[in-house]
Order: sequence, then C-alpha cells, then structure tokens
Amino acid sequence: MKVVICGAGIAGLTLAGKLGALGHAVVVVERSAGPRAEGYMIDFFGPGYDAAERMGLLPRFHELGYRFLEAGYHDETGRRRAGLSFERFADTLDGRMTSIMRPDVELILRSALPPGVTVRFGAGVVAVDNRADGVSVALSDGSTLDADLLVGADGIHSTVRRLVFGDEARFFRYLGFHTAAFTFTDPEIHALVAGRFCLTDTVGRQIGCYGLRDGRVAAFTVHRTPDPTLPADPRAAVRAAYGTLGWIVPRVLDRCPPEIYYDQVAQIELPRWRTGRVVLVGDACGAVSLLAGQGASLGMGGAFVLAEHLDDPDAYEQRWRPIVLEKQQVARSGARWFLPATPLRLHARRWAMRLARVPWIDRRIAAGLVGKPTALVSER
Repeated sequence: MKVVICGAGIAGLTLAGKLGALGHAVVVVERSAGPRAEGYMIDFFGPGYDAAERMGLLPRFHELGYRFLEAGYHDETGRRRAGLSFERFADTLDGRMTSIMRPDVELILRSALPPGVTVRFGAGVVAVDNRADGVSVALSDGSTLDADLLVGADGIHSTVRRLVFGDEARFFRYLGFHTAAFTFTDPEIHALVAGRFCLTDTVGRQIGCYGLRDGRVAAFTVHRTPDPTLPADPRAAVRAAYGTLGWIVPRVLDRCPPEIYYDQVAQIELPRWRTGRVVLVGDACGAVSLLAGQGASLGMGGAFVLAEHLDDPDAYEQRWRPIVLEKQQVARSGARWFLPATPLRLHARRWAMRLARVPWIDRRIAAGLVGKPTALVSER
C-alpha cells in the first residue's frame, strides 16, 4: 500500500517506521523546514514503551533518557515543601519507564526509519482530494502526491483534520491552561537542579527546571487562564505570567530565549477518526493534554495499532478509542491536583505527596495519575 503521512512527529515517525518495516511505500511530509529542537521532558511509559520495545528501540530510549531522583516542589524561598520519588513511581510500573526529551524521541524514531521511507521537510499539506479509489495530496512546495491512504499525524492543530473533517473549533476542548517550554544555559541553576525535576510550589502557575547532560537547563511552565487565545509574543507572555514568582524564577526568565514552545493545554474530541481514504492518529484525533502525561506514549501506541490494522482503519479506532477516552477523563479529573487553583488545594496536594511514601498508597496514587494499564500493544 502507498501511504502518505502528514507530520514528522512522534506518531507519524512511529507509523512510518512500522509500515516501512512491513513493506509499504511510505512518504512522510512535514511543513517545518527541519526537525524541531523545542519540546519538554516527558515521563515515557505505557503503550509507547511497549511499542518501542517491540520495535527494538528500547535500548536507545534508555541511552538518551534520564532517571531523576524526584519531582521536588519548592516555595518562594527555595525551601522544598513536597516531592514525588521517581524510583517509587517507576516501581509501580515495574520499572518500565524513563524520562526523555521529546526531540530525542523523534531523533530515535527518525534514525530508525527503514531505507524505503521518504521524509520531506518544508512540505505541508494544503489540499486533499479524498476519493473512493484513492487520495491526492497537494503540498506547499507545489507538488502533489497520490496514495492509497493519507494519515494525519500532524498534532493537536492538525491541518489534515481541518481540511477533511472540519474546523478545529468543533473538536477543540480547552482545559484552562497555557504551557511553554525552552532551554537555556546557566551553570549555577544546572548544579542546583542536577538529578532532580524542581518545580515551584505555587498557586495557579508553575515553573519546573531540570538539568540536561549537555549542561543546558530545560524549563517547563504552565499557568491557569480562562482565555485560550495564544499571545503574539510568547516570550513576553511567559515573563508577564511568572514575573512575580521568587526563588530561581527571575533568573530563569532572564535567560528565556526569543524562540520558545508555547501552546494551549487542550484535548481533541472527534466523533470519528476516519473518512474515506483519510485517517487520523495521535494528537490529531485524540490529544489527551499534558495533564494526562502520556501524549507521546499514546501517539506511539496508537500509531503501532494503526499499522497492524492498516487494511481496516475502523478496527484501529474501535480498539484504540476507549483507551484515549479513558486517559482524557483522567486528565480532566486530575487538573485540580496538577496545578492547584487555591492555597487550600496546594496544601492538600502536599499532604497527598507525603502519603505517597506509604507503600500500598503509592500504587493507588500512581494508578490515579496514569489511569488503567493496557496490553493492547504488547499482546500481539
């Protein structure tokens, strides 16, 4: 089968690698001029971990991944107020997890693509002719591709979804947060956060930092806002939103580069994932949001399941949709704990983290954070 995949992100590259290995003719098109360097650290476990194992990529994930001691929460003076042990969390998953930067996941997947897979950067989809006998895809570089199937793996703001399924506003569920991520160089901060994920223990807004092995510091931000509108100047918006926080935050903001990752925290709720010769995968059809903490893993897992049901995409949706819906519900239910909106809720989260040290309670908390396990990828 000839397949065009729109999006050279985690879901698209996973699907391309799997389909290429199965002998399909695959072209991946990506509107960006090249691989994107921006992105944040993810805790990688679940179906994506299973998919990486089945694809023979797990050793590389652990090579580029990190094992932090804890996620520690610090107040305005830098005092540690609470924390979660990564080792305890990993134990509840039988050790089947690692922390890794999103760009490194894409690097692993891109490097493992079979020789027959073509990746074309700087070529975004601008029009789709979805016919009964095939699909034609017009690209921004002026060329056209004909295929048996077009897969939209182009993220939460999917162009393929907009062109084929309808306007984004029909499927977009804003969860009330904005998020940003960037990296910078500061040896003093790097030494302070080395081996740990350090976050501000604050109400309504939060910054987290962790040290990378190349000496850089990666920063992650999230704050509550009722307005989903993205700012014209993301860097200025981050400085305005977090400018009054204490501890290391002023120094972090001083080192915020001009170009950063910035987006809404949202989910995609779509009544169907396939129409004619076009099917969606990953965030394009079922974004769970960073509140669920499993977007990359679900992107890989969903792509893996789609590859094994390529002759019947409806079967892929029937099997994978319940998993996505459950993770979306977990995210919505946990939003009040992820970033407390009141001091009372902040204190309650601190006590919950203290209880997480108790052996039988830690598994209950972990289950609440990650939702139900699935063997859908590993069982085949």
